[in-house]
Amino acid sequence: MNSPLSFRPASGALLAGPLALALAACSPAPAPTTAGTTPDASTAEAPAATAQDAFFDNLTALCGNAYAGKVETDRPDSQGNNAFAGQALVVHVRECSDGEIRIPFHVGEDRSRTWIVTRTDEGLRLKHDHRLEDGSDDPVTLYGGDSASEGTANRQEFPVDAFSQEMFTREGMDVSNTNVWAIEVEPDVHYTYELGRTDQDRLFRVRFDLANPIDAPPAPWGHE
Repeated sequence: MNSPLSFRPASGALLAGPLALALAACSPAPAPTTAGTTPDASTAEAPAATAQDAFFDNLTALCGNAYAGKVETDRPDSQGNNAFAGQALVVHVRECSDGEIRIPFHVGEDRSRTWIVTRTDEGLRLKHDHRLEDGSDDPVTLYGGDSASEGTANRQEFPVDAFSQEMFTREGMDVSNTNVWAIEVEPDVHYTYELGRTDQDRLFRVRFDLANPIDAPPAPWGHE
């Protein structure tokens, strides 16, 4: 490589002294070589989208819409105090951001429930925000769990977390300590919420018809 303080004319003779210094000062800097250069950030490849990204996008695409639903599976059949029997079931994908989606679930006039799906560093998280009619927190609220696997663009599962197990035990709800929740989204077909238990034959699924949006319901309690 030529020294930055020299210039080689076409005749091959080396100019030195003041003239060489003057010419060197006017010479353009050598072009950088390809080897060892760092690619410009604008040309770097973006990280590949994951199944959880696609699932979150499928939920986001529903934002602002409300849908009617019905209980698809309730095993074993609920006896006695069945809050869903004879009630209109409505889901409303009400609030969406890049990191969180809030989905109120209305059971008749009961507007106490909101499902919250959040992005985390490890994946996705589902929480249940339960409110009393005056808007204050229900004694059992913000329970749920984090995704334990990559899942798919159409289904994500959320095993119960330690925070929820501690709450359930404290509130005398030990039966819920093996809960696994799931959400399914088949674009233009259905949105389904599921609750199962790993230690017993318990499965509850409520399915909403995405092909027929309906009018949005009132705000959930505590979010007016």
